[in-house]
Amino acid sequence: MPELPEVETTVAGLRSVLDGARLSLVEPRRADLRWPIPIDLRQRMTGAQITGLSRRAKYGLIATDRGDTMIFHLGMSGRWRVDPGEIGAHDHLVLETEAGRRLALNDPRRFGSLDLVRSEALSLYDPFTRMGPEPLGPDFTAAYLFRILAGKAAPIKAALLDQRIVAGLGNIYVCEALNMAGIAPGSKSGGLSRPRLSRLVDAIREVLEAAIAAGGSTLRDYARPDGELGYFSKQWRVYGREGLVCPCGGTVSRQVDSGRSTFFCPKCQR
Repeated sequence: MPELPEVETTVAGLRSVLDGARLSLVEPRRADLRWPIPIDLRQRMTGAQITGLSRRAKYGLIATDRGDTMIFHLGMSGRWRVDPGEIGAHDHLVLETEAGRRLALNDPRRFGSLDLVRSEALSLYDPFTRMGPEPLGPDFTAAYLFRILAGKAAPIKAALLDQRIVAGLGNIYVCEALNMAGIAPGSKSGGLSRPRLSRLVDAIREVLEAAIAAGGSTLRDYARPDGELGYFSKQWRVYGREGLVCPCGGTVSRQVDSGRSTFFCPKCQR
């Protein structure tokens, strides 16, 4: 599933094509993805000018001059294609601009979603009301983590994957950040000291920023809107590296927690 860096990279790619553009065609090519596509999406978006593109957690936001924001989630296999030669069976939304550019939202598994809300009501959008702070934002600090995790017995990895605690983190980057911070994924989240949480916050930021700079990680069908692959997977410290050498010299281990693979180094993560 595309995680925060992949969505950030996707938004940046769309921004280069859509920001300031006026949409001459908006064509939903099916009635639903994971959830129904708003029936008035075509009417409200056709002729609108794009006034900004941004991200919230793993969601992309496309704002218009009509006071609407289209919200997309890439699900397991979704990606945007820019100027595709042909529109295929898995291109479920097609946009065209007055400048002649074409974009297609491609999602073979259809686990993604599309929604359209009034821009002033974004904070009331149901998934957003239950989210914690952005991990790259100013509110995500060691003091915040120390307060929100106080008394919690849940493993720190599970806590970081809880979108109510921090928005947008996924399995890959949590494994990577915990390794960089030297914290075992099973550590009791409420028992971590402020200095260790400070190292963890720094590691999360460093891992996410490096992944964004590298264009994200290539997983299954993910690619940037221009069709290029993300290359952060070449920098993975532990994820997907069971039996290989950790940067500390130890050997990477793998265990399964709640159906997800956890990669870590028993030597340096305590």
